[in-house]
Amino acid sequence: MRSFSHWTPRYLADRFKLALYETTHRGSPWLTKDMVEILAKRLRPDNAGLEWGAGRSTIWFARRVGRLVSIEHDESWHQQVSHNIMKNGLLNVDCFLCKDENEYAKGRDVPPESLDFILIDGIARDQCAVTAISLLKPGGMLIVDNSNWYLPGMSRAPHSRRPPQGAASQTWELFLREVKGWHSIWTTNGVWDTTLWIKPYAGS
Repeated sequence: MRSFSHWTPRYLADRFKLALYETTHRGSPWLTKDMVEILAKRLRPDNAGLEWGAGRSTIWFARRVGRLVSIEHDESWHQQVSHNIMKNGLLNVDCFLCKDENEYAKGRDVPPESLDFILIDGIARDQCAVTAISLLKPGGMLIVDNSNWYLPGMSRAPHSRRPPQGAASQTWELFLREVKGWHSIWTTNGVWDTTLWIKPYAGS
């Protein structure tokens, strides 16, 4: 039976704020408001990036950076996003359809340390997160949406994992070991979390 125990007054207020934000920011990615604002300040026109999971973020990123690779596993959604890319005349995006989960998580053979940012918001997120580490340039940003579902913390969002539970899989545990010591920014809207890690420079 579905539980509604998390429907507290605070959660209802968070849901209302989220609905209002999404109504007034229809072109923004489905990330937390704070993360969208952080990325808007940090992204540069010469940046190159990758996103696992196409959507509103695809158009939003493409308007702000020089090059974007987008990987999507759902064929109908891929068609819709590809149509929106063409409709907006965006020539700096390669949007790939990849139905096979293992191939999906490989990142389309992107060269190591060639990307300024990576967003993980699709399937096989733990595998993608580990792959992403080697693809980022030093100083690059790794963003995981719905991070509270997979990684332990103290988020107020429902269905969040707690430290005694550990990460959601051994691959997520590996990811946490790999990014230990990276600067991270955890954001929440009370409904879900989005987290950003910044890859350190060698020796830092």
